[in-house]
Amino acid sequence: MHETERQRVIIAAVQTRPVVTVAELCEVTGSSEATIRRDIAALHVQGKLRRVRGGAEALTPPEQGGLMGRPFSVNETINIAQKRAIARAAVELCKDGEPIIINGGTTTYQMVHHLTDRRLSVFTNSFGIAEFLIHNSRNSVVIPGGTIYREQNVILSPFGGVVASHFYAKRMFIGCQGIGAHGLMEADPMVVQSELGLIGQADELIVLADSSKFSGRSSLILCGLDRITAVISDSGIRDEDRQMLETAGVRLIVAETTAHADRQATVA
Repeated sequence: MHETERQRVIIAAVQTRPVVTVAELCEVTGSSEATIRRDIAALHVQGKLRRVRGGAEALTPPEQGGLMGRPFSVNETINIAQKRAIARAAVELCKDGEPIIINGGTTTYQMVHHLTDRRLSVFTNSFGIAEFLIHNSRNSVVIPGGTIYREQNVILSPFGGVVASHFYAKRMFIGCQGIGAHGLMEADPMVVQSELGLIGQADELIVLADSSKFSGRSSLILCGLDRITAVISDSGIRDEDRQMLETAGVRLIVAETTAHADRQATVA
């Protein structure tokens, strides 16, 4: 992550709680402790946050807390070609008339461009996905009640949702903070709580994860690999990560990003 992107993440993170620790910022950005401390010092001098012992805090914290994790506006610029190919392969799994869940995220958001001529019943907690489909497709769109978190562009409620608990889906499409031998990882407890409720409503769980996500880590595990039906990734995925998924019985779909294979995905 470049310095500018990293510092945008830090500024967004300090809006989420009274104090954000250096360790938490290292986890979110994937950077070293020394790098984070330098960034905090620089942002402190620029008057963009306040440096405190062991971390940083906002100068004027907002009334509504945010979520841990990189903002949508930062994430959507990272590995964009891979995300587009992965999203296209995801939509190819859908059949008209099916009910599906699309969880909020920058990779899942790319699915909307391939859903414009489809006829699906779509449940999503992404304000951006819902808005696009409402204006650019004839899909049925269902959203949960809750609070809109602008930085991540999602709708979440700490109390769960009546609509979500009664929505059945053939497949749920979901991104993640990271994926490893222990399963899917996320950065914020509220996100985990929301996603756990949705996962139980779908027959199949399809994970959209570019190859960099196999190096991502978080302290919060959403679910084990045994709950995942398939992972859609890109050709940059390492052999050891392929083997990990195969051993766990998870289907791997590799979405090609080359011009020649622009409309195809290969099953490993």
